[in-house]
Amino acid sequence: MLIVQKFGGTSVGDLERIENVAKRVAKTKKEGNDVVVVVSAMSGETNKLVGYAEHFSKNPARAEMDMLLSSGERVTASLLSIALQELGVDATAMSGRKAGILTDNIHTKARIQEIDPTTMQNLLKEGKVVVVAGFQGVNEEGDITTLGRGGSDLSAVAIAGALGADLCEIYTDVKGIYTTDPRIEPKAKKLEKISYDEMLEFASLGAKVLQNRSVEMAKKLNVNLVTRSSFSDEEGTLITKEENIMEKPLVSGIALDRNQARVSLCGVKDRPGIASDIFNSLADADVNVDMIIQTKSVDESTNIDFTVPVGELLDAKAVVDVFVKKGEIKSDSYNEDICKVSVVGVGMKSHAGVAAKAFSVMANENININMISTSEIKISMVIDEKYAELAVRSLHDAYELEK
Repeated sequence: MLIVQKFGGTSVGDLERIENVAKRVAKTKKEGNDVVVVVSAMSGETNKLVGYAEHFSKNPARAEMDMLLSSGERVTASLLSIALQELGVDATAMSGRKAGILTDNIHTKARIQEIDPTTMQNLLKEGKVVVVAGFQGVNEEGDITTLGRGGSDLSAVAIAGALGADLCEIYTDVKGIYTTDPRIEPKAKKLEKISYDEMLEFASLGAKVLQNRSVEMAKKLNVNLVTRSSFSDEEGTLITKEENIMEKPLVSGIALDRNQARVSLCGVKDRPGIASDIFNSLADADVNVDMIIQTKSVDESTNIDFTVPVGELLDAKAVVDVFVKKGEIKSDSYNEDICKVSVVGVGMKSHAGVAAKAFSVMANENININMISTSEIKISMVIDEKYAELAVRSLHDAYELEK
């Protein structure tokens, strides 16, 4: 088998952990597999480098930040390669450039355009373990670029796709994907398998095990992903095509996103194109809008509510202020004391009553639902943040996810 293994910052957090990773990689190689390893920077390293840059400038040039930040992953790759060599494993480290990762020109959040796997393939044919610095590539001008937060996951999935790998293993500090956050609900159960679409919902709804762009790419390239712990030999969770899951559960899990703020616009002038103008302006300001509710027009005005990530609330306010000053919005208000709780499962497509049960649970717990959004495999509800953990535990129990 050809296996791509990715190890995150906590997995390579210090020299002892890098040594443990080397032993795990060596074991995989000695079992007869071809292995490509993708590594993140050691935990804390990226933040340290950002701090160095901010000592000189609060707004450093993005191209210079890419040059700086990409060094963290190269350090880890080199150290792991050296550790593997000491274990008698023929290994070689390489940067994203040498691995053939070509990106666009957007510094600090570049997107992978293509990968030329020739160098990696030749080294694999020689029996070497290839250790690639994640999170980085190179643009057409030869400048170093980085892929943004979670970029090493992207590197691993893209490399697995380019090489036609049999499996891409994402090693983290958790044992897999759970039916909900075990810190909130101790009865949460680790899932054996989950579909790409369900994992995309979990990732977009606040689950931090995998970056959603990496799941999108895995689905596009048909890469089988396994997320598992680098500190345990326990089997992880396979993320794969829906058709590879024989028994599709009605509900796979409950997701919680505390990183949400509600924006309420009252007395919005009811003219054709007003919603387009507001939301295009928000998009131009790089504000990611999630749930949207618009009420029926009364007296030539309407109300619009929507949610945004808390970190983008100030940018959203700046956009709204422009419309308020023009007289197209009568008043605006904001609420950060909310959260979004979601029920996710591919089985919803063919079963009725899933939403009714969720709403009944909220009613029984006397939890008011402020906003509702649905898709084929998801029901999301915005509620007051103080009820977040109660809602998660109650829904988890109602759908009997511990069984």
